[in-house]
Amino acid sequence: MVGSSVLARVIDTFGILEALLSVAPDLGETLLEFPDNRRLVDLCGAHDRNLGEIERILDIQIIRRGNVLVLIGSEEHRRAGDRALRMLYDRHANGIASSDLALAVRFSNGESSPEETLGSGDRDVRDRQIVTRRRKVKPRTASQRAYVDALHQSEITFGIGPAGTGKTYIAVAAAVASYLRQEVERIVLSRPAVEAGERLGFLPGDMKEKVDPYMLPLYDSLHAFLPAKLVARLIEQRRIEIAPLAFMRGRTLSSAYAVLDEAQNTTPIQMRMFLTRLGNGSRLAVNGDITQIDLPPGKASGLVHARQTLGGIPGISFVEFSSRDVMRSTMVARIIDAYANREPVGKS
Repeated sequence: MVGSSVLARVIDTFGILEALLSVAPDLGETLLEFPDNRRLVDLCGAHDRNLGEIERILDIQIIRRGNVLVLIGSEEHRRAGDRALRMLYDRHANGIASSDLALAVRFSNGESSPEETLGSGDRDVRDRQIVTRRRKVKPRTASQRAYVDALHQSEITFGIGPAGTGKTYIAVAAAVASYLRQEVERIVLSRPAVEAGERLGFLPGDMKEKVDPYMLPLYDSLHAFLPAKLVARLIEQRRIEIAPLAFMRGRTLSSAYAVLDEAQNTTPIQMRMFLTRLGNGSRLAVNGDITQIDLPPGKASGLVHARQTLGGIPGISFVEFSSRDVMRSTMVARIIDAYANREPVGKS
């Protein structure tokens, strides 16, 4: 809180404050003063976009004047806004991403502790960060940290949870980092070529042109961590392979880091086939969302079957993600929760 003289200046500048409080006497105001105006600008975002998102989510109004923010709303909502804004200001001196904002809001609502949200300390984050050619990937939630630990420690790691939780992003980053450290000789990225509720019909072109649309998310992840020219060269040298799951049959993946994405759309037979490709010096990461199974009715999901069959086997880890781990817009987390509350989770 700041002094009454600052309050007077804000009220003089914004007559709207007094008007709001007179119309809704149950509302109150909280004043926050930040010493570093440049960091406050980063906190607020372009055109105060971050403030607008906090206003919408927490049902408060935020008035900005210089290095002072006035929060208007109920006491509970103002307290949550105070916690979110102070945490963002203290922990993010170099700009704020949308995922930071979402996590701060969850923290402010008491859904997680600062340690669960942003790591227990600099050393904890540094030890778990994944270093690639283009960026460093730092786990942001408890589930992401457990996933990174499992990828380091287990030969086979399953990441199961909703979209937007970073499963594929982290797994591909781990594969790239392992290759750059020369721990493996190649990277293999795969997905089952299953249409998501649509009939795509005949696709023209050669085999690569037919399957590339299914593999596009894997290309996107690779380009996040390696320069485009290097990706193209490694693909040409077959140091990186991106192929549909059907192409894995009959192979042995030795000294490779293999990632199977969208694994909920495998059958149990396909899942068994992929897992038994594991060769010497290799690691497998298997990701999927059992609430988005696109298999024909009556067909069991290989991911669900694997979770039921392989739990407790040494060297195999299962990490579960939830809507609290979503790194996209906070709206995505609310959509996931709404569907989860309406429908049974997953298919068998």
